[in-house]
Amino acid sequence: MTSILSEGESCWRVARADRFSVIIDAADFFRLAKQSMLKAKRSIYMIGWDFDTRIRLEPDNENAQKPDKLGRFLNSLAKDNADLDIRILKWDIGLIASITRGETPFYLLRWIFNKRIHLKLDGAHPSLAAHHMKLLVIDDQVAFCGGIDMTICRWDTREHLEYHPARRSPRGKEEAPWHDATSCCSGPAAAALAELARNRWQMATEEKLEPQTVDSDAWPDDLAVEYREIDVGIARTAPEYQDRKQIAEIETATLAIIAAAKESLYIESQYFASRRIARAIAKRLEEPDGPEIVIINPETADGWLEAKTMDSARIRMMKLVREADRHDRFRIFYPVNEAETSIYVHAKLMIADDRILKIGSANLNNRSMGYDTECDVIIEAGEDQAELRQSILRERQGLLAEHLARTPEEIEEALRATNGSLIGLIDRLNRDHGRGLRPIEMRELTADEEMVAESDVTDPERPAGVDYSPSHFLRRKFRRKAVV
Repeated sequence: MTSILSEGESCWRVARADRFSVIIDAADFFRLAKQSMLKAKRSIYMIGWDFDTRIRLEPDNENAQKPDKLGRFLNSLAKDNADLDIRILKWDIGLIASITRGETPFYLLRWIFNKRIHLKLDGAHPSLAAHHMKLLVIDDQVAFCGGIDMTICRWDTREHLEYHPARRSPRGKEEAPWHDATSCCSGPAAAALAELARNRWQMATEEKLEPQTVDSDAWPDDLAVEYREIDVGIARTAPEYQDRKQIAEIETATLAIIAAAKESLYIESQYFASRRIARAIAKRLEEPDGPEIVIINPETADGWLEAKTMDSARIRMMKLVREADRHDRFRIFYPVNEAETSIYVHAKLMIADDRILKIGSANLNNRSMGYDTECDVIIEAGEDQAELRQSILRERQGLLAEHLARTPEEIEEALRATNGSLIGLIDRLNRDHGRGLRPIEMRELTADEEMVAESDVTDPERPAGVDYSPSHFLRRKFRRKAVV
């Protein structure tokens, strides 16, 4: 099998993780992140698109250690440990959203001038680009990397109940069901993510931070270790800016994963809007023995403008893919809960066969491939790593069990009954009513939707003047595959 990881091409760094686990949905992430931060001795790096100081980390736990609101919690950590340095890097344009949604500027302004909690606004990007990567690193030992922001509207459990008393905004408004994903690792891989966080901090502030050496363990107490002693690829997107050259490792890795898939490719993404990715998928579907491909999206994008642009672009991508799907191996769904309310999909992950898992902040849209800053982590199993391959497959089965409201045993039984067919499994276990997956319907675009679909204004692929450069790695490794 051809490896999809190559430093300088499809990833920035390959580093060893002595522990690695996937975390699904923000109820677990917030709780586990709190446990890890409570163990911090020297440093906490929070690098992200958005943070809201008002959210509770354990809103469903009456006995949660106090304080539980994010802002007060971080203040208490700094107060209790004079050696602790907390760095928060937030997208500069995101500050406007924080204020307009009612978040008090008290903590934000206080932290900007604080000697212990350092808040900086990241403006080191082209006009209207977003600082979208989501990292939380504790003592250079433990790192969370994925798609979950520590902000409002994210908290939910894997049950995605129609009503959950803890799923409320800071103002008490009921929030909708939300599906998301992240990861946690320790060892050299966590140290590498800490280096990436420091690099990003320096890019935004021109301040250089030093690595930390701490004799302790910040791994969350309640997080079971899924993988031990595995190599992790760290892939980035970053737009050309000032002296920094264009970085498109995630795009290369995504195309490589599409090329490498043999039997199945399972994808969760907030969007399906990248024409280059859609063409790669279409070409695999044209092959007589290519993989089945299933995409899980939200029913519609979040917000009027995104719905107009991203949903319209998705229709175009669906048309492109379905015209190539002559062997009927493509499906695109959105999940609903027991009351058949749409569950918003914010997760960004790909699972190819039982061999490759990619999880991070990058969506299948143009911005994530070349215009925003992103970070994904990738694990890859070799032919002789049967245990690792089974673990990767269990990640996919667990997600299907969640979306279909089935037990892992039912998923395994259906997989055997359908001779390993991913689409056959979904068709067999999906319900017409209640919790399950619903197909995203094809429709004709209106005239105004045609105008904004694939718009360079809302979803640019590269900064002005920067062209797409085909990867030598893809040409060299996958030239016999149609995606290149």
